[in-house]
This record gives sequence, structure tokens and C-alpha cells, in this order.
Amino acid sequence: MRILAIESSCDETAASLVKIDQKGIEVERNIVSSQVNIHAKYGGVVPEVAARMHAETIIPVLQECFGRKYKAEDVDAIAVTYGPGLITSLLVGLETAKTLAYVWQKPIIGVNHLEGHLYSSWLESEELTVNSKEIFPAIVLIVSGGHTELILMTDYGQYKTIGKTRDDAAGEAFDKVAKIMNIGYPGGPIISERAAEGKPDAIDFPRPMLNSKSLDFSFSGLKTAVRYYVDGRKLKEREINNIAASFQEAAVDVLREKAMLAIAKYQAKSLIIGGGVAANKKLRKELLIATDRAGIQFYCPRMKYAGDNAAMIALAGYYHLQGYSKEKLAEQINNWKILQPDANLEL
Repeated sequence: MRILAIESSCDETAASLVKIDQKGIEVERNIVSSQVNIHAKYGGVVPEVAARMHAETIIPVLQECFGRKYKAEDVDAIAVTYGPGLITSLLVGLETAKTLAYVWQKPIIGVNHLEGHLYSSWLESEELTVNSKEIFPAIVLIVSGGHTELILMTDYGQYKTIGKTRDDAAGEAFDKVAKIMNIGYPGGPIISERAAEGKPDAIDFPRPMLNSKSLDFSFSGLKTAVRYYVDGRKLKEREINNIAASFQEAAVDVLREKAMLAIAKYQAKSLIIGGGVAANKKLRKELLIATDRAGIQFYCPRMKYAGDNAAMIALAGYYHLQGYSKEKLAEQINNWKILQPDANLEL
């Protein structure tokens, strides 16, 4: 089965062609057009600007995705992100996908953006295959600019949210701390780069909810602690690096300990991580060490699949279509009539 997928939930316009069969998962095309340079001057994503850029780039992105090699008849189904995200951004990708489904008469399936991140570790993985079962039950840690959640996954399509942030998402905290220090946007990669040159024990920032038995997160207090520390100071490069390293250390400590608490509570066989913050080298290293000590498997996406992309949406769509009879698959051709965006969609 070859799936065309479209993703436009925030500030990346993406399209991908993914072929899935018993041989494995092949990402044939994966095109991502990022708006990060446009939003950088605002210090964050501006919804109206994001939607306008999606509208301008969606067709060129699709054209680049298909190139001269692929045609409509090569596509078996269409998968598209329909939430959560920015409603005006979601609309661009969704309406484009619905139009293609109608014109080409192809089955179309709506995919939860978070579910896409959940499956991103499967892309180009030599260990995880289409029918991997030995990883369940698994704990999934989704960490991005808009979400920080712990999910219990007992099988494909079987999820239960067991913890989430009560205020700021982890990625949002990284962005805000970078803004507090006036070192640029997006904050995640900048903080990570600065932290590599700093001392993680230079400043003892708080670890909110670290000792709580709850699986929820809170990053607002950590962000505020950084703000109070920086307030009124003229920061030198070394101080910026130390603040970045100490902040990152605190955030990673919380993420690691909450994930391991969930693993112990639910006797999980594996930990899966997804989302933009999954690209953070410190977080990946700490989770690898922790899971190795616990004797369980750790799965994380390749760097190029950590951020928003359409390949992960294609794979999540495939698992939705698994088990569909030919009749039920054919019924999805008319799904374009009822598929609507949901900015607050939950997994």
C-alpha cells in the first residue's frame, strides 16, 4: 500500500509518499517546507501568517513530492492531519487532501497529529516492523512545542493518556526561556547548542512535580525561575550557556523521571518518544541510559522525523486502515464529505 500524506497543523507544510508492505516501511518521498525563518522575527508562530504561508506552499510541496515519478494512480489512500493544531493551518492541508480524494476517488483517513509523532520511530527503523508486537505495553512520551504527554499504548490504535502538562509544554518552555535570554527562535535547538557549552550544575533550578506520584508535568515554574534569575542581569556568553545548560538539565530530569515512573507503574516493555523535543540530544541520551538500566527497549525517531512531517502521518494512517475489508476501504472514498478539522483533538 502506498499512502500520500499531508501535514499542516502548525508551521510546517509537508507531504509524503510512504510505501508499506511485508518487506517493511519505505519513505519514498518526504517534503517539508518550514516557516521557522518567517516566524522567528515574531518570537513565535503567528496563526494568520502560518495559514497564509500554507496556502502559498501546499501545491508546490505536493508537486515536489510527486515529481515526475509518481502519479495519482500510484496512490492507494490519502492520510491527512485533522487535529490538534492551529485551526486555520489545519484547514489548508485538510481541504487540499479532501479535494484530491474527491477528484482522484481515493480513500481518505483523518489522523491525529500526536498519533503521527507516536509512530515516527517506526520510520526507517531496522528494529521496528509493521507487525511488531513485542513492544507492548509501551509508554509513549510526546514532547513538542504544544504538547507534553505520557501515553499508555497497549496495541496499535489502543491508547490511554496517563499524564500531561498542567501548563506549559516542554517545547514551549524551551522557546520562552530562549526568548527571556533574547537568544533567538526556535528555542529548542538554540538552548541545546548553548547548553553543550555550559555547566548543567551551575544553577539549581527547580524540578516542578519531580517528587509527585502524579504522571502530570508542569514547566511554568521552571520557566519563571529562569525569568527571575535573568531579570536585571546583563548576561555574558558564559552565563547564557550556564543558564541554558542548567535549565535543560532540570527539564530533562523531569521528563526522564516521569517517563520511568510510568514504565514502573504499568510494567511497560518499551519507551517510545516523539515530537520536536525528541531531537534534544541530552534527552535522548538520558532516556537511553535510564531504559538500558531498566532493561527495556527505547525507541526514538531519526532526527529528520522528530519534528513535524507527513511521513509519520502516512504511517499512522496505514495502521488505521489495517484490517479494513475491501468494502470498508471503498467506503472511505466518501469520507471527504464528513472530515472536519478539530483544533483541540485528543488522542
